[in-house]
Amino acid sequence: MTVGSHAEFFAGRTVVEVPADGPLPTVDGPTAWRIATREWDRGRDHKLSPEFRDAFEHFLDRADESVEALVIGSWGYAAFNGAPIAQLCEAAPRLPNLKALFLGDIVGEECEISWMRVGDVSPLLTAYPGLELLRVRGGEDFRFSPVRHERLRRLEVESGGLPAEFVRAVLDSELPALEDLELWLGVDEYGGDTTVADLAPLLAGERFPALRRLGLCNSEIADDIAEALAAAPVVRRLEKLDLSLGTLGDRGALALAGGQPLAHLAKLDLSHHFVSDEVVAAVKAALPGVEVDLSDPQEEEEDDDETYRYTAVSE
Repeated sequence: MTVGSHAEFFAGRTVVEVPADGPLPTVDGPTAWRIATREWDRGRDHKLSPEFRDAFEHFLDRADESVEALVIGSWGYAAFNGAPIAQLCEAAPRLPNLKALFLGDIVGEECEISWMRVGDVSPLLTAYPGLELLRVRGGEDFRFSPVRHERLRRLEVESGGLPAEFVRAVLDSELPALEDLELWLGVDEYGGDTTVADLAPLLAGERFPALRRLGLCNSEIADDIAEALAAAPVVRRLEKLDLSLGTLGDRGALALAGGQPLAHLAKLDLSHHFVSDEVVAAVKAALPGVEVDLSDPQEEEEDDDETYRYTAVSE
């Protein structure tokens, strides 16, 4: 499965497509402006599509300093052309009030997530010190460098295969205001080689003192992560825990239900799972005061007489 629809809402704002020509439309209520191009430059030089570059500059010419949220869609043929990170960074003085940025609102029919060539996204945080929410999506050449940012409250990283180097760099960052961290770990076939050991500083509660929601999602090692979380110190200060979109089965679900107390959680999201009906009932019975989401049950598939589980998003 791949990502199948563009964002309609982002950061509590309605997403509005930027028109190719004319003034920006008048919109009632908070707005997240979406910029994309349908001109797919299939050049293999890894340079930004000139169509997107021009569209973004045209947006800046029409916008003013009140812009608080941006959604960046297709920047050309994303499998070959690098993301517009440098252009976004150069535009920072013209967007002094930007609080939320989504880089990579691209669906499967435009480019599979594993093909999306992105680059190092951490310069965006350096360029925008007022940013409170950063969502990034990618697969190919998807990188992060350790950074310090005083105001970032929410970081969402969506991938069908998130490299361990990316995860370690996030965990090496200084993000004192971070309340919400969501990482789509993906599968090893598409570069998702993160292990429980790579997550150790996070699970030990050594990182991000303000963290209240943790999502370790879309993972083919969901059972291993659940077993680690069953005794992980970080869980004690969380309000929401999210292991959705992955391959969670009975082993991981029972470990969570039988591990450290989870009654303090407001929500435990285990949707898209491979948990048996009996264990679903047992988990819910063990956590009567917690909103437990065990929706979207999956069935194992068979290939060459072997059964296997699948994450919600991979290629």
